[in-house]
Amino acid sequence: MYSTDAPQWLRAVGKLQVPGYKYHDGRRSHHREDCSATLVARPTSASANTIITAWHCLEFYRDLSKPITFTLLPGSGGNIAVEAYRLADGGSMHADWAILRLYQPIPAHQVNAMRIHPERADPDRPIAMAGYSRDSAVGSNGDLLTFDPGCAITFQALGSSDSNCTAHKGASGGAVTQLSASGEPRICGVISQGDGVGLSTFVPVNGFRTAINQHLQ
Repeated sequence: MYSTDAPQWLRAVGKLQVPGYKYHDGRRSHHREDCSATLVARPTSASANTIITAWHCLEFYRDLSKPITFTLLPGSGGNIAVEAYRLADGGSMHADWAILRLYQPIPAHQVNAMRIHPERADPDRPIAMAGYSRDSAVGSNGDLLTFDPGCAITFQALGSSDSNCTAHKGASGGAVTQLSASGEPRICGVISQGDGVGLSTFVPVNGFRTAINQHLQ
């Protein structure tokens, strides 16, 4: 699943499973949202206990007794599954971001967490997107991590930006990254939605970096 040629930062992108309820005609039904999320930490941290994802992945989460589960390296034989709880979020699709805390930190020697981009992403430099797509072909219904390694920002705003990256349903909450001048991958956004062809919307971390920094330990 993770080849030796794959960028190491892909290991910090995991599956997020959120149990919830939906109501239709006054009747309640169980619903599970399958999304993606990314492990993040400060540069000097020996472990990480914070993940970022999209707000809409938690939209139907109402029963706090039901665990949210974050899984790294699924299908690899060495997967890491940890329960999480919500810390902060944007509250709507107009601010489609959320920050969660893991009940157990993940040591850096197991998985290196992503660093947060310190500025707005440079629209003149390529970005990459990664998430666990539920597309039956490339994503194997959510079992495989899908990765678009060289796409571009086509529109940029504080709350929402567009790109020509390919992202499918299920990749929501996944990582948008950009390399620094020295070649270090940094997370610069969270996938919000995509059409599976070549138009994807993401929420720049520039719009909620202050909230992230308040919760990073």
